[in-house]
Amino acid sequence: MIKIDMPNADFILTRKRNPEDTSEAPIAREYGFTDYHKIPRDKAGIFMFYDADDNLLFVGKARKLRMRIRKHFEDNVSDIKNHRDDVHKIVVCIVDSPMERDIYETYIINTLHAKYNTEKAFFKS
Repeated sequence: MIKIDMPNADFILTRKRNPEDTSEAPIAREYGFTDYHKIPRDKAGIFMFYDADDNLLFVGKARKLRMRIRKHFEDNVSDIKNHRDDVHKIVVCIVDSPMERDIYETYIINTLHAKYNTEKAFFKS
């Protein structure tokens, strides 16, 4: 059996809960998440969208993480287009190897049962 370990989170972004609360980091303009600007523009990896109850909604991979995450909130073809308001937390893991990104994405989708990933899911919801 092959053992796959979950990659470590390099960045965790959470939606700002209370706009009047100034104890959190300054808010980035994009989609209500703090520290969005910290995701490198030129790094590759995987990202995971979670709801407020820490249920995994979606897993994706990208050669340019910041741009790809932004696309999920802007375009009309994203798998989460009808559920963008449910995203409470974004976990980003830097993974340089394209093969490793694909393996991690498939592994996480099927181990944690990502709700809105349909193409690589081998489980039944």
